[in-house]
Amino acid sequence: MPYTYTLRSIIPATPQQIYAAWLDSLAHSAMTGGKASMSDEIGAAISAWDGYITGRNLHLVRGKRIVQSWRTSRFTDAHADSIVTITLRAAASGTVLMLEHSNVPDDQRNYEDGGWEENYFAPMKDYFTDRARQSGEKQPRLAPAKKKTRAKRAPSATTPKKAREAPRKKQRHAKPMTRRAGVPKTKRRRQTQPAKRVKQATRAARKTGRWQRVRR
Repeated sequence: MPYTYTLRSIIPATPQQIYAAWLDSLAHSAMTGGKASMSDEIGAAISAWDGYITGRNLHLVRGKRIVQSWRTSRFTDAHADSIVTITLRAAASGTVLMLEHSNVPDDQRNYEDGGWEENYFAPMKDYFTDRARQSGEKQPRLAPAKKKTRAKRAPSATTPKKAREAPRKKQRHAKPMTRRAGVPKTKRRRQTQPAKRVKQATRAARKTGRWQRVRR
C-alpha cells in the first residue's frame, strides 16, 4: 500500500529564492550536487539527480507552492507516480519548507528516513549559506524574543493592616477643631489655664484654713 509522510525544514533563504532555485536547472544542480533539468512552466517535464528522478510540474504558485509528480528508477510499471508538494512560508530565520510526499510505494521508505535530509535539505542549507556569504548578503537571524509583561494584579480583598489603618492615622494626626470656628483645641486649653490656677489656689486656701481650725 502506498503511503504519505510530511517533513519540515528551515532553509536560510527567502521563499522567492528557494522557489526560483528549485525550478532552475543550473541552480537545482548546484544546490543538490546532481545534474537536473527543471522548468517553471506547468506541465513541463523535469528530472534531477542525473536522471534518477523524473516527473512533471503539476501546480505552481510563485514563491509559495510547488507540486510535482516524482518517480525514481526504483519504481516499477506497477507503481504510479508519487506526488511531491512543497509549501514555502517566510520566517524570521529564513523559510519554513514543508514537504509532503504522497503515493509513495510502501517498500521505499528511505526517502523519509534521511533521504530528503541528506540529498536536499542539508545541501540546500549549505548552498544558500555560501551564496549569501559570497554576495555579502546578511543571513536571516532569529527574531529576539519579546519580553513578557506581567499583568498588574488586582487589589486584594485582604489588604495589609497598615493600608487599612492609614486613613485613620491621618484623622488622628489632624488637629481637632473646637466649637469656635477656626480656633484649635490647643489654643483653647491655653486660654483656660488661668481659671484652673484660681480654682487650685482656692482649694489650697480652704485646706489650710481647715488645718488651722483643727489645730486651735
